[in-house]
Amino acid sequence: MGFVGETWRVLSDGEPVGDITVEEADFPWLSGRFSPAPAFARVGPLFARELALMQAAMIAPAEEDEPWAAWEAAYAEVRRAVTLSSPSGPVAEFLLHIEDDQAWFRWSDEPFDDDSPSD
Repeated sequence: MGFVGETWRVLSDGEPVGDITVEEADFPWLSGRFSPAPAFARVGPLFARELALMQAAMIAPAEEDEPWAAWEAAYAEVRRAVTLSSPSGPVAEFLLHIEDDQAWFRWSDEPFDDDSPSD
């Protein structure tokens, strides 16, 4: 697909947090190698927390809403801390996970619907 090889940038207050070099495109998700910038040290714990909470929510009983509420609160912190830019500029909405040197994300030029999948 056309996304493979592109570099997307994660920013915090205009400062580079890291770059994602897209290695795989499986619509609607893109994934690739994450190369952190020094500013990642400031936001890295937010990504670790949201990912741990998402993984816990995925194994929780389906009728339990609390694990997903905890993940949503953690991801809201991520969204307040960073922005995502495609090669052509900032995107309006995104769902981004970073673990070690890997990142996977989906994005939209318009805000996501409230009922969009979270994983």
